Amino acid sequence: MAMGTNSDQLMSEINVTPFVDVMLVLLIIFMVSAPMMVQGLDVSLPKATSKQLPTDNIEHLVITVDKDSKVFINETAISTEELKIKLSKILENRPDRTVYFKADKSVSYGTAVQILAEIRGAGVEKLGMITEPAEETKKEKGKPQKAHS
Repeated sequence: MAMGTNSDQLMSEINVTPFVDVMLVLLIIFMVSAPMMVQGLDVSLPKATSKQLPTDNIEHLVITVDKDSKVFINETAISTEELKIKLSKILENRPDRTVYFKADKSVSYGTAVQILAEIRGAGVEKLGMITEPAEETKKEKGKPQKAHS
């Protein structure tokens, strides 16, 4: 009792619909996740090891940015707009003087770059960065470190 099928004949069609469905799903997943890979990087910056600040009798000129993005020249609070003018006046007599920059780690990168641009705009040639010492240096010396740029 034959039902109309011939068992000697080979099936030559391949159903590609499930394959296309899987490829579309993968394409959508990669398209959605690609922008997150570029923008969502978690960066943990290392602590720096460098020489200690000189301990000679020269008063150090330190520009500080606190966690609220307030700017100070040594202990004196100033506005960002005044920084370039006041720094230029301070450096009139000694343009080769080293200026040290210290910023709280919670200060945004953009704010730090803006302040650094103001410092450079005032004609500062030598700029040092004050950082926390790395763990092995901290155990040895116990004092804040600076790194030159």
